[in-house]
Amino acid sequence: MDKHFLTPLFAPTSIAAFVGEPSDLGGQTALGHTLREAFRADRFDGTLRFIDIRTQGTLEELAQTHADLALIALAPRDVAAAIEIAGRIGCKAAVVISTGIAADQAAQWRKIARREGVHLLGPNSLGFQRPPLHLNASVAGPLARTGPLALVSQSGALTASMLDWARQNGVGFSSVVSLGPHTSVDIPQVLDFLANDAATHSIIVYLEGIADARRFMSALRSASHAKPVVVLKAGRKPAGNEAAQTHSAAIVGSDDVFDAALRRAGAVRVRSFVELFSAAKCLASRYRPVGKRLAVVTNGGGPGVLAADWINEIGLDLGRLSAPAQKLLQPSLPALASLTDLIDLSEDATPAHFRAAIDTASADSQIDGVLAIFSPKAGVDAAATARALADIPRPMPKPLLSCWMGDASVGNARAVLAEATIPSFRTPEAAVGAFGNIAAFYQNQQLLQQTPPPLSALAKPDIDGARLLIESVLAERRKVLTEMESKSLLSCFHIPITRTLLARSANEAMMIATQLGFPVALKIDSPDISHKSDVEGVALNVMNGTSARDTYLEMMERVAQLAPDARINGVTVQKMVRARRGREIYVGLVTDQPFGPVIVFGAGGTMIELMNDRAMELPPLNQFLARHLIERSRVAETLGEWRGANAVNMEAIEDVLLRVSEMVCELPELREMDINPIIVDEHGAVSVDARIVVDSSTQAVAGPAGNGYQHLAIMPYPARYRREWPLPGGGAYVVRPVHPNDAQMLQALVQGLSPESRWFRFVSRFHELPPSMLSRFTLIDYDREMALVATIMERSTAPDGTAPDGTVLDTERIVGVSRYITNPDQTSCEFSLVVADEFSGKGIGSRLMESIIDVARDRGLSEMDGLVLAGNPDMLKLVRRLGFTVKSFPEDPDFKLVTYPL
Repeated sequence: MDKHFLTPLFAPTSIAAFVGEPSDLGGQTALGHTLREAFRADRFDGTLRFIDIRTQGTLEELAQTHADLALIALAPRDVAAAIEIAGRIGCKAAVVISTGIAADQAAQWRKIARREGVHLLGPNSLGFQRPPLHLNASVAGPLARTGPLALVSQSGALTASMLDWARQNGVGFSSVVSLGPHTSVDIPQVLDFLANDAATHSIIVYLEGIADARRFMSALRSASHAKPVVVLKAGRKPAGNEAAQTHSAAIVGSDDVFDAALRRAGAVRVRSFVELFSAAKCLASRYRPVGKRLAVVTNGGGPGVLAADWINEIGLDLGRLSAPAQKLLQPSLPALASLTDLIDLSEDATPAHFRAAIDTASADSQIDGVLAIFSPKAGVDAAATARALADIPRPMPKPLLSCWMGDASVGNARAVLAEATIPSFRTPEAAVGAFGNIAAFYQNQQLLQQTPPPLSALAKPDIDGARLLIESVLAERRKVLTEMESKSLLSCFHIPITRTLLARSANEAMMIATQLGFPVALKIDSPDISHKSDVEGVALNVMNGTSARDTYLEMMERVAQLAPDARINGVTVQKMVRARRGREIYVGLVTDQPFGPVIVFGAGGTMIELMNDRAMELPPLNQFLARHLIERSRVAETLGEWRGANAVNMEAIEDVLLRVSEMVCELPELREMDINPIIVDEHGAVSVDARIVVDSSTQAVAGPAGNGYQHLAIMPYPARYRREWPLPGGGAYVVRPVHPNDAQMLQALVQGLSPESRWFRFVSRFHELPPSMLSRFTLIDYDREMALVATIMERSTAPDGTAPDGTVLDTERIVGVSRYITNPDQTSCEFSLVVADEFSGKGIGSRLMESIIDVARDRGLSEMDGLVLAGNPDMLKLVRRLGFTVKSFPEDPDFKLVTYPL
């Protein structure tokens, strides 16, 4: 169970190739011939047998063969039989290499593969390559050279093009996987395998569409937490979007939403496949987290200015040396060198000058990365300057990128840089863009670390009242809430609104307006009118009672003419918000296919459509995510002190965003929401108008009673599983889901285990968890796995046990962990358990196991299983007491297989 379920596919020890003779292959002749030639060109490390299902013996004779993987390149009429035989001879995976297979025929083959227990890659796939294994199970061209990159592509044509480009540019791969539109093995499963593949240091993905947003986000978040993931997505513009959807047979969705999803998953998006490899090459260096300040060291002013311009263009900051650093560096540079903005070494720069400038910039806390630009000069050795960079000790604390301008005269210099694994580019813009990808990666990694719960720490909302309101609207077979209903829904979640009253007659409108105080706004109230201004149903700045009465009558008359069939409840009256120098903002909700609900923020008021200011974020939000969302909008520039106005109350805006996030999480019926405008100033925020659309179709039930927030692309932190339990002898401990911030506490738990306990849990002699495993255990997708930690509070280990002000410190400590991971069948799961030695026998292990069983049952799983070392009597005793069945494990007598029906 320690091997990934796709190991038989991507790391087989034996292969059965179902490739007929050319005369038998029909339309697949070229593919079968190419596959044979690929195996002749490269010697596979395992065993390989070619099988002809028409001439090579009976089914009983074929059944004597055993293989991990079946390669099938046959005429369509023979593929179904080949998949059946593959299952009979023990193949756990199969690749169908074919083109032009219709969706219904592909579905039939997938059904056979599921019945036979075979993971199926294809049809309409070029297959895959695993260069470290000398395995070319593809028709995508010669086997790629070995390297640290993994390529996953939904386009066969682009896969072949990328491999051809990579061969000419010295780029190597750990894996190359071509996925067709009808394959059973999909991108989420491949990402999951690559995240755990030791030969893969970074992953590049060409994506046209996805079929399941939750599974995609789960796998992408897990993979990008383990190693850099760079994505090139087709269909950025409407025409390309439509073409990609047709080609990939998957849902593409809004490009802006896709950007938001990738940011939240910790991945990086690029725009061309050349940039794809450049980004992956830089990110694979695994520089420590950086900011956006890039220093430019150059011996030519023009190229340096081009770099500075592009730094500003893509939202980076030009890194400038601090005053002390300038003072230290200046004496060792040529007389004409300038350090004010660019680090311009002048045309007299030597290799030693480049080295001194780069060393100084790398040590300066005001700089996050360094770009060295070399322009060819008469009498200056380009290769010698490159060697000065190559001699810098590794690893460098900050990213170092290079740009050697020109061509013929700098070829040797580029070879020196390549040998030293210093990313090298031909233009300043390309180099700056590569650093932008590094900066984006680490910024997105901060977003990935955020695991908000569905409800914030603000006052508890009236969720039941909100659900009753929505149910009453849907019971009337309506989808659009009236203004009064929309504001009532906002009030359930404590979002500040203007006081609004409904008038059903002209005199009533006059009296309400007089009571509220002038000026007031009048708006038509109708369940059948979505946009009131379209039917002239809005009047602002009504200044007295007579005007309020007349406006009511005129509005009712106009709306009756423009919307004669609309049901009219009356006219709402509200006091105009007159915040001095207040800004108008907009908060909304859109529902995207396939990512579901997305929260939108930007400039509000009447100019909203003209400005088109829309920053997006996937729910759930916390304060960090809310602030990040605000900062990405264009209106953010006006929220500080601006044109004599005081800075607005940012916390008030963040609170509104957190409240909207709560609404989205707890009310899966929400489809659209426009809260516009929201008037915000230094005192707070108030919502002036709102439009909300609901729909009950195809939405999962939210909350603890259901299977949990299935309408969201990202599973919220499951805070509902937190419980406190008493410790024998006094005190208490808490059982709660693991959090990314638990990494160091989990490492301390592992380091404190006895060698025997560490062996029982990990079957390994390591003293501590490797960084990749530590991150894998703490940043998890709660939808497909769960880890519960038992924590206690204990006195700080500081020498005097006190804080600087004399306060006694209590620190949290993890003393046990139970975990399950959902198996590929999506119905069962595998568990594990570890408890600190000094807390053994206190009931913590039993409680953790009972709790993880309850979570698995709540998630709808049917069985829990695991492997326990036969020499671990305490664990075997515990699982028997809990009702597990204990059996021998045929594959390894040192283990027992334990199972529990949920």
